[in-house]
Amino acid sequence: MNLTRPVGEQLRDWRQRRRLTQMDLAAIAETSTRHVSFIETGRSLPSRAMLMRLVERLEVPLRERNQLLTAAGLAPMYRESRLDAPALAQARAAVDLVLRGHEPYPALAVDRHWNIVATNRAIAPFLAGAAAHLLEPPINMMRLSLHPDGLATRIVNFGQIRAHLLHNAQRQTEATGDPQVRALYEELLAYPVPPDTNGDPPSLADSVAMQLQLHSDYGVLSFISTITVFGTPLDVTLSELAIESFFPADARTAEVLRELMNAGG
Repeated sequence: MNLTRPVGEQLRDWRQRRRLTQMDLAAIAETSTRHVSFIETGRSLPSRAMLMRLVERLEVPLRERNQLLTAAGLAPMYRESRLDAPALAQARAAVDLVLRGHEPYPALAVDRHWNIVATNRAIAPFLAGAAAHLLEPPINMMRLSLHPDGLATRIVNFGQIRAHLLHNAQRQTEATGDPQVRALYEELLAYPVPPDTNGDPPSLADSVAMQLQLHSDYGVLSFISTITVFGTPLDVTLSELAIESFFPADARTAEVLRELMNAGG
């Protein structure tokens, strides 16, 4: 989002992105429709308190909240630190603890663009066989999963996984308006689909949790996953961090992963 655009125009974009009318936003922000209209048209500048109330109701990400504050002539509220900065030492230690504690099962941490920022030792089965150019840092998990030189030909249920990941990318594009996310989404859409992929992806309603089924040297490994995020973070970097933990979906996968971890020391 362009920082030079007036705060009212940016707020209008966020409101429309959330599919709310001015009346809807006024109601949930406990203000008048007239006041919302005045802010959006530039006839009135919001106070810090009003702007924060609006961005809370619109669920604007922390990075973009800082942009809106700056556009309104106000100081940014949320700091942005490198993940290895002293200010995030405690958070980074918590991430490392979660990743290590999940072994012998795979887990990884990604940023808002799905770039991998940390993994545990059990992630090796996911990376095996991928082209070198996809493993150059920062490794992008979406690109690695759907690129024909990545995991695409190894994913048994590729149609279902592709539909799921593209849906997530599209949803984040709509939710954040991030041009880098949009560019990645369009890139992913353009990837060729492996010729042996089944037609329409199975319905997600057919199972309680969607599985990732992956060809490996040890047979087909099956996983389900969960996503963990930090609650009420005050740092932009931390707010954009997510940990994906993979669990074995069957006893055979669990056995293989334990054996691989033991063999690797």
